[in-house]
Amino acid sequence: MNLKTPGEESLDTAGALSAAMMREMRARNRANLAAAAAQTDPLARLEGGLAVHCRVDLASRTVLESASMANLFKGYEALLPGRDLGKVGLISATASGICGGVHATASALCLEMALGLTPPPLGIVLRNLLLSCQYLNDSCLHLFVLAGPDYSRQAFESTNPEIWSRAVKAPCRRAQQHGYTRVGDLMAALDKGEGALYKEALQMAARARQAYTLLGGKYPHSESIVPGGVALPADAAKLAEFSAVLQPFAAYSQKTAAVWDDVFDFLLEAEPRYAELGRAPASMLDFGQWDHPDYYDGSYARCDMWGARRWSTPGALIDGQLACTALSLLNAGMEEHLDYSYQQRAAQSRAMIGTDPNGNPISRFHPWNKRTEPAKAHNPHAYSWGSSLAWRGHNFEVGAYARLYLSAAAQALPPSKYVAADGTGLDFSLPDEQANEIRLRWNIPALWNAFERNRARAYSLAFNVGVTRENIALAKAAIASGATQTRVSLDNVPTGKRLGVGLWGASRGFLAHWAVLDEQVIDNYQIAIPSRINVGTRMPDRTPGPLEQALCNTRIIESRYNDANDFVGIDIRRVVQSFDPCMDCTVYILIGDGATVLERTVDTRAR
Repeated sequence: MNLKTPGEESLDTAGALSAAMMREMRARNRANLAAAAAQTDPLARLEGGLAVHCRVDLASRTVLESASMANLFKGYEALLPGRDLGKVGLISATASGICGGVHATASALCLEMALGLTPPPLGIVLRNLLLSCQYLNDSCLHLFVLAGPDYSRQAFESTNPEIWSRAVKAPCRRAQQHGYTRVGDLMAALDKGEGALYKEALQMAARARQAYTLLGGKYPHSESIVPGGVALPADAAKLAEFSAVLQPFAAYSQKTAAVWDDVFDFLLEAEPRYAELGRAPASMLDFGQWDHPDYYDGSYARCDMWGARRWSTPGALIDGQLACTALSLLNAGMEEHLDYSYQQRAAQSRAMIGTDPNGNPISRFHPWNKRTEPAKAHNPHAYSWGSSLAWRGHNFEVGAYARLYLSAAAQALPPSKYVAADGTGLDFSLPDEQANEIRLRWNIPALWNAFERNRARAYSLAFNVGVTRENIALAKAAIASGATQTRVSLDNVPTGKRLGVGLWGASRGFLAHWAVLDEQVIDNYQIAIPSRINVGTRMPDRTPGPLEQALCNTRIIESRYNDANDFVGIDIRRVVQSFDPCMDCTVYILIGDGATVLERTVDTRAR
């Protein structure tokens, strides 16, 4: 693309960033480094934040270029080598301040593989149930507390009054499911802090956290998830209370899907250009989640088998085509690139790992071969402390929606009373509190964009409820039969060089922990988190990262501005939120030649 605005250099090559963008991001990086140096609490530096830079032409309503910048070097992987193996999960869980449980589970899976541990069936099922609680909590908050207000009465009155005037008159097609007769009423219920749907989501999230504490202890950083299973016991009474606390989510999942179907369908009819909001190729990857206790043994040798029996299906989707569902090949194809990063690879004092334990070749850029450090030499292309994660040369996005999309496309789900895939979508059948059957259908969309990311997240509630129902039944059967063991001990640790990987997920997408053990000690440990993947840098061939590409395809539909001073950037904010970043996020909007820079905050952390 050879874009040009008055007074500014054109982009010299497809995918390159303009001088104005690079100047702005380097200035931000210097400011971030100075702030970090002044920070006295070292733990405050672990998670970092996100700065999204966009250069826009307000006259043509176009995003000219975009770059997403992770603003600090994390380096928490360096905390793991040499640590006691039993404590690894407690440390690695600090990779996120809000998703400790999923990191603890990924770490447990990683060490189970490296050490040859297989948890007892009840331990596997309890981890599944805890995962569902985190997903339910995060999905409620994302849809109604974080992203929801961007589609509220407050938002449209201030940015697009012409759409708001239509919304107040537009009838809802699904009023019977959610109780609102007009789209305007729905949007008012999404108002931040005041809307009924906003307040209800806080209550439902609290319910999910309450359920988590019944089986997992404290939330979010439970210490009950350990290599070999879970540390806390479970009994029939606890399980019955857990089930009762989560039961309202069946009806709530139907309500949530109906709300977002009505909002998005209305907006696309009122303004068809919204189809371009955050548009991107349907390229995504997920490792699947919720292990089946009849198949999971933790081994790499059999991971393709037990991965295929997960309650959501592992897979890679490239440009809408299913490319792979084998867990070992999904792992083996991973590469992490630092071409546009302030990081650099540390000098290797050890031989590269050339194949995975099954003999599949892996790249020198694979996480098992990755050791990084802050760059010592100037990289003129660098603009982020993040990286670019690719699979077989393709970048991809991750999210709760990937679980639905891949499971629907692969048609390989375990037999279930509640969820079924047919290649074009997913069907859900859920009992509500009165034992009435709730039926829902999610279809693979024809076009992938910001609306469809959030629509799929809305339907992910039903997916989670269905999987939770299956696992509650399995837990009840195990306890009734006397199979109450929840963990195996970390004894007789094998010697030699061992490889492990925990292929798991968080609410906002896949999560992976890789470990190299040498003589019972962690020699290398690497973590890939979903937010850093979605906000990744350009690829070596200058292909933009997932969020970068989605922003560059976005048209500015906001209408109520006269100049830069009253430009809100709501369309840009909606695209950023559609990727559900878990880090603090600020959007810097460069107007035209970059002389004017607007700073806009995106609320991504109300967890």
